[in-house]
Amino acid sequence: AFWLHTLVRGHPRARGTMAMPVAAMKHLLVRPAVAAPLDPNFAPMVLAKRKYLKAVSAASGAWEGILGSVLKGSPVYLEWALPRADGCARYKLPVFPEGHEDIDASIYLAGALIQEMIWQRSAKSLLLYGPAKICEALAKDFSVGGKYSFEVTSMPNVCGTPDSPFEVKIVSTAAELPEGKDTPQVCGKTANGCRLAFDLGKSDIKTVAVKDGEVVYSKETEWDVTNPDPDYHFKAVTDALKIAKEKLPKVDAVGGSATGTLGANNEATWCDIFPNVPPPVYKQKVVDIFQRISKEVAGDVPLKVINDGEVTALAAVQKLEGKGNIMGISMGSSEGAGYANAEGNLMGWINELCYVRLDLNPEAPTDPWTKGAHIGMSHMYLGQRGATKLAAKAGVKVPPNYVYPHPDMCTIKHENHAQCLKLIQKAMEDKDLRPQVEQLYVTMGVYLGYALAQYCEFYPIDHVMILGRVSKGAGGDIMLNTAKKVLEVEFPEYAGMQFHTADDHFKAVGQCIAAAALPTIS
Repeated sequence: AFWLHTLVRGHPRARGTMAMPVAAMKHLLVRPAVAAPLDPNFAPMVLAKRKYLKAVSAASGAWEGILGSVLKGSPVYLEWALPRADGCARYKLPVFPEGHEDIDASIYLAGALIQEMIWQRSAKSLLLYGPAKICEALAKDFSVGGKYSFEVTSMPNVCGTPDSPFEVKIVSTAAELPEGKDTPQVCGKTANGCRLAFDLGKSDIKTVAVKDGEVVYSKETEWDVTNPDPDYHFKAVTDALKIAKEKLPKVDAVGGSATGTLGANNEATWCDIFPNVPPPVYKQKVVDIFQRISKEVAGDVPLKVINDGEVTALAAVQKLEGKGNIMGISMGSSEGAGYANAEGNLMGWINELCYVRLDLNPEAPTDPWTKGAHIGMSHMYLGQRGATKLAAKAGVKVPPNYVYPHPDMCTIKHENHAQCLKLIQKAMEDKDLRPQVEQLYVTMGVYLGYALAQYCEFYPIDHVMILGRVSKGAGGDIMLNTAKKVLEVEFPEYAGMQFHTADDHFKAVGQCIAAAALPTIS
């Protein structure tokens, strides 16, 4: 296999390669049936798990086919729990038994799945039960300084408990693991009265004024999320909202959305739109920033702020006239995601899917948010960086500093990527360049298709709403058609998933109307 050959000859980009054991490479690296033309070594996580489960089943003595339902072998399991304030995630993974030569594959996959569930739902601790070697290895990986140190150090902030460290405990019986639990959340869906709303993205601030469900004002204002001064951010948002306020006779409520995790009382628990604010200052001036903004602009009125991906899902529920099991994905500066269940309500999960690993290729790119700690994260596949890292390969004429992995393209700043995406979209209009540039969007569609199949393990998805600048134009159509092809070819059980895109009205104001509707007013 290519990957094993790379390991042997010591490829110069072997930083990620050397971290992947040979057993993991043996059982987890799978080439997709629908190839990514500009990323030939893309190795989807969802296919890795499928291949792994077959290998573990065979190792347990289970038979394939009809006899498999009778001759199940002697499977060994690793179980874990991820408690959080309002719920708990549970999982049970078949693993290679103690002493098996490929046990490292179980450790590797379990770590990636735990990481995925942490960023789906958040967690204040990790409890493990199963083979001692596997549990001990994972306990080491999920410690400060370990392989998943980024998750371990981030979760206390994500959960709003920065002074309570993330804990890992190995228990002696499965009965000691807390039961799985979710707490679905019902949000307002009617924008009656006079309301203000804001949507804070990594590139701009969108503000709207809404009167009885009709938008009377909307504007996008650029801002610099990398500014370390929280007063800059406070002023930028309040100034934008005050202009919107002038269009209303009064303000009955304020709704909002932002990237990251938000507390039940609208706290900016962990928002990556303030990445450079020092932790002590963040705690003092950012945690309550939305409460202060609302009071400054509108006084003591109802306020509700939630994650931007969740607003996308709620907006999709409204657009689809109450349908549920909807995944909303915004392919903008990064991947924003949200999910509404069959009843059209939120699950109480954080849905930070941009931190989920999609690609097990040991040479997959790193991302600036985890500072090189991880590779293959969705940040680099389902947002504009997924496109811009492929621009030069697709024949798009870009400045030298826009050619990935130039250092200018490897920071948390989004400006260069936004400009590079414009060049990609312009190249799609050139009849000579278009055939090659189309391969970029085919590649993005492959990413999206396998990602959706991966998400389906945890999210029953009947409808997916795709938003964001990456999905615009003819390139977006190619991307979505390719994603559908992936599901039809590799995952026929999900081929009935319905894809939806936003019309101009929805793109302009749909999310903001949904945000404005969040607070309930009497």
